[in-house]
Amino acid sequence: MPPTASAMDFFQLFVPDNVLKNMVVQTNMYAKKFQERFGNDDAWIDVTLTEIKAFLAYMISTSTHHCESVLSIWSGGFYSNKSIALIMSQPRFEKILKYFHIVAFRSSQTTHGLYKIQPFLDSLQHSFDSAFKPSQTQVLHEPLIDEDPVFIATCTERELRKRKKRKFSLWVRQCSSTGFICQIGVDGVGEACTQPRKQMQLQSSSIYVHLKEGGGTEGLDALKNKTQLHSMVAKSLCQNTAGKNHIIFTGPSITSLNLFEEFEKQEIYCCGLLSARKSDCTGLPPSMLNNPDAPQARGQYRIKMKRNMSLICWYNKGYFRFLTNAYSPVQQGVIIKRKSGEIPCPLAVEAFAAHLSYICKYDDKYSK
Repeated sequence: MPPTASAMDFFQLFVPDNVLKNMVVQTNMYAKKFQERFGNDDAWIDVTLTEIKAFLAYMISTSTHHCESVLSIWSGGFYSNKSIALIMSQPRFEKILKYFHIVAFRSSQTTHGLYKIQPFLDSLQHSFDSAFKPSQTQVLHEPLIDEDPVFIATCTERELRKRKKRKFSLWVRQCSSTGFICQIGVDGVGEACTQPRKQMQLQSSSIYVHLKEGGGTEGLDALKNKTQLHSMVAKSLCQNTAGKNHIIFTGPSITSLNLFEEFEKQEIYCCGLLSARKSDCTGLPPSMLNNPDAPQARGQYRIKMKRNMSLICWYNKGYFRFLTNAYSPVQQGVIIKRKSGEIPCPLAVEAFAAHLSYICKYDDKYSK
């Protein structure tokens, strides 16, 4: 983009007007159908493209200016934002919020729960693929996200306290040079019901959803231990990287010998952190997964190799295990600590630390 490009130009590179115009059409269709069923809403007039842009701008603004509710923008209190409050009145915003839809009506052929946002997800993924060329080194991880009640503007304070938050795990393939997301997947844990647990694969895009819908005490931890699910999602997120010699860094829930060997056949190379609790350790030597009896000095490590694959056990105030076919185990690296100075390590460990800050900030318990 040219140096003179604005933030709006950048936004519309990924969300062009044709996508926003579809939101206008679908919102107006839903409002008409709703009023045919439940009675006229005299205060409603059809939304315009300009209003949809302003409506989304209010929603996006809450990610940078946190507030108790999006409606706080128009209040006179601490969370008010007079700089944008005049763009649209609060009653008009609430009307658009009431009727806003990306897909107004469910098709008889729809079988999955993301149908209401699927066209937007498809368009967004296409825009990412067309406009952004990621670096050779990329990261797979899954930050845990709580549902933010800031968008639930129609709920009373009492309803918000009663309402249980949903948790989402957002699977991401991320460029390690820029931090930009190349591809996404969603893992949702919903409220319990009598139906069995369902796993849905959406063929039209790279979004994967795992809904926990069974009774019992199993929660998000049980869901996140499903190594087969994690392997399937990793394959989906990396399907467009085959044959390009990309290096993919992974967290413990994704790292496995079988997955890395399968990726190597596609000319995708990996470096991942291992955990006996979170990782699929099938095929790995047990001697490397157990801590030695004798105490180790910081920076000491052991290595086992199988063809191009290396299993590294490195000590730094705890044992850290890495599986890689992207770096030679004989190449030396160094970790620089503010207090301890330089700590020797294999190059794979240094590379992991340099490129995987996106994972480490979400989970500092990998050595457990």
